[in-house]
Formats: sequence, C-alpha cells, structure tokens
Amino acid sequence: MPARRYSTQPGNWDLSGATFVEGGVNFCCFSRHATRVELLLFARDDSKRPFQTIVLDPDVHRTFFFWHVLVQGLPECIYYGWRIDGPDGTRESGVRFDSDKLLLDPWCTTVNDRLWDRQRACEPGGNLATAMRSQVVRDDYDWEGDEHCHMPLADAVIYEMHVGGFSRHPSSQVTHPGTFDAVVEKIPYLQALGITHVELMPVMAFDPQDVPPHTAELGLENYWGYSTHSFFAPHPHYAREPSRARDEFRDMVKALHRAGIGVILDVVFNHTAEGGDGGPVINFKGMGNEIFYHLDFIDRSQYRDYTGCGNTVNANHPLVTRYLIDCLHYWAHDMHVDGFRFDLASALARGEDGNPEYHAPVLWSVELSPELGRVYIIAEAWDAVGLYQVGDFPGFRWAEWNGNYRDVIRGFVRGDPGLIRQVGTRMAGSSDLYQPRGRLPANSINFVTCHDGFSLYDLVSYNEKHNEANGEDN
Repeated sequence: MPARRYSTQPGNWDLSGATFVEGGVNFCCFSRHATRVELLLFARDDSKRPFQTIVLDPDVHRTFFFWHVLVQGLPECIYYGWRIDGPDGTRESGVRFDSDKLLLDPWCTTVNDRLWDRQRACEPGGNLATAMRSQVVRDDYDWEGDEHCHMPLADAVIYEMHVGGFSRHPSSQVTHPGTFDAVVEKIPYLQALGITHVELMPVMAFDPQDVPPHTAELGLENYWGYSTHSFFAPHPHYAREPSRARDEFRDMVKALHRAGIGVILDVVFNHTAEGGDGGPVINFKGMGNEIFYHLDFIDRSQYRDYTGCGNTVNANHPLVTRYLIDCLHYWAHDMHVDGFRFDLASALARGEDGNPEYHAPVLWSVELSPELGRVYIIAEAWDAVGLYQVGDFPGFRWAEWNGNYRDVIRGFVRGDPGLIRQVGTRMAGSSDLYQPRGRLPANSINFVTCHDGFSLYDLVSYNEKHNEANGEDN
C-alpha cells in the first residue's frame, strides 16, 4: 500500500476517464443527478479496502454533468473505482443509485475482474471486496510506424474469429492458448487461408459470469462475450497479463498489419452486462441509469428490451451518442482497428421513444465522422423484436450482413427447388436491395455461416443442432 496520501486539485471535466496530465492523474466521470461522489484508490487488484477515499465537492469538482478531480503525483498501476449517491426514485425517475456499490469507470482502458462476484453486485449493499476495478495505466505505446490496413470493402475476405476459442485446443500448438498473443502465433495459418481481415468476436471487456443460473451451476461461463461492461477496455482474460491487455491487443494488431491482415471488431453497443431490473450494478446503472438505458414509460424501474438481453442502450441520447462515438474514435485512432461490425445494429436506430428513426443521430454520427471515414462500418441490420433493415439501413456508407444471401445460398445447397433466379440475384450483388437507393454491391456482406448457429463444417454435416453441453436442453 502506498505510504502517502495524495493531494488533489479540481481537475478538468473534458478529460474522461483517468488521464495522466502534468502534475498527476485527472479523473472524470458523468452523473447528472448525483449528490455525492467519491473516488476510491486501491494499491492492488486484490485490496479489500482503499488506501484513500476522495470525496468530491460539487462546488469545486463538478462541471455540468461531469465530476472531476486531479490527484497529484499519483503513480501508474493504481486501481480505482467510484461510489455515487443521489436521489431515490427508481420507479418514478429511473435513477438507480446505490452509495455502497463500487462502480467501474465507463472510460477506463484497463479493467481487472479478479475479485468479481456478479451475484453480490445484484444485491443491495456494499461490494468493495468483490467488485471489478479500473486501473490507471500510462499510454506510451510505440506503434513503430504501423498504419491501418486500407482496402476497398469489395475486395475483403473476412474471417470471423473468437479470440478465446480460436487457439484453445491443443492442436493449435501455441504457447498461450486463448490470448491475443496466440493469434499472432497463428498468423501463418491465417495467411494460408487467403483471408484479408479477421473479424474478432467481442474483445471489449465482458462479464464471464453473465450466464443463466442453471448454466452457472454446471460450472460454465459466458463464452461468446456478448455481455460488455467496459467499452474502452480489452477483455482482461485474453491477455497474458491483465494490466497489459491494451498493449497486448496492440501487439496483435501490429503483427496482423505487418502480415497484410486487417482487424475488424464485433462491437456490442446495443446492450450491456448489467441486464434488467434484477441485474448487477457495474457502472452505467449507478451513474446514469435514466440516461443510458431505454426505460419503461410508466414504471421507470423496468427496462425496455429490444435486444433479448434484459436492457437496451439508449444510444440516441446526446450524452450516450457522444460516449459511443468517442469509443469508436478511440479504437480506430488509439488501437488502429480497421473496421467495426455492430451487433444488433437496428437497436441503435431506435430513438428515445423506442421507435425506429431513419435519421438516428448515433448512426449518422458514425457515417459522417471524418475520424471513421476510412474504416469499415458494418451493420447486423436487425434487432431481437422484429426490426429488420437489410437493404434499408440508415445511411449510405454502411455495409450490412446480408441475411437474404445467407438464406438463399443455404437453401440452394440443401436442394430447395425454385431458387435459381434468387441465387443469381444474390451472387450478382443483390441489386434489388441496394440499387434503388443508389448503394453498391459492396454494401452487402455476403456470408453463409457466422457465430449464430452452425459452423460451416457443421452446416454441411448435420440436420439438427447438437449443443447438449451448454445445459440449455439443446
């Protein structure tokens, strides 16, 4: 534990997260309705108690909706979290403050979940000894001249990959299975496939404990990663050293670029690991629940669920839109990512009233962002409650996973009759979907299999699924 207590200054509101500045580290988070905010500093990832708790004065440390403080002389690798209190009115206003909960910083770039207990975070009361921690990490990475992998989307051959599963079998013969480093070791294999890009299934920090109760009883964890809680932080379990997850991810990107392979991220902006009313308080619920999520119009303690995952991110609230765009800029600029595939992207087209908006601010902000002008933006153009926008997704730059192509080609290979004309249309670029709006064949991402369902091998090997091992009755 550090022997000293650190002095503070007011800090700045326009430096989100934990940022090294002259004289120390600037901390900043947002919470519009907070009445008391505390910054807790921990010496280690397993520290049960903070070595210093800094209470922020609203007259000094608050600007607009942002709370900020500069901690003088603070070294790197310190762990931290926020505690926030505010008015009680979950049902009426949607605020969900719990002054005992330790909250992750939504802007943190390095997270540690060594002590994490999801069930404890679902229950009222303190969780200092079982909460995830954000970590202060200095950014001095040497990219060694690395540049983005620029290639017309029409020429891309995309290989969807699960970082944790890609190398976990002993046949991979890698030194550190299931890590970013292992992907680097397998680059010769990827080159032999003839692909141009890897599309990484979720690598933003997610909650491995987010599984149904009966699945947890079997000792199973969340494998797929569609349960994000920290959008700026690489998943710590994919790193050999969790405190170096950001740099290990960058090492992988740099090595792939040297091999001529681009990197696309599958981003899950439509929901978070906090789930619905009975889900855990991790960060957004305890800071700005009424802003970040779609809530029921009458009973604000309930969540409108357009994702099938318990909650839906209120992506077109101005503050949330800014957060998501900042996140994309970070991964494109600071992490050298070459493109993004947006999971259940049609959920992002829903306005604050839940209805679809063609001019949804977040989607057009992505489309028109100069910082994102040369990266791929790919939509899974549907959501979980029936909004289907393939061929009609807002914007013109957006490419779309073409579910029509998938279904027609599968049916044709299976031997379904009467599909010759449709196969021709799909193989020629789906002009029926894209030409009327002045879009191009490259707006269509043509695929046959993905993570939703059979792998390609299984697709041509089985008539029925065989997923008995997950404990969900196939």
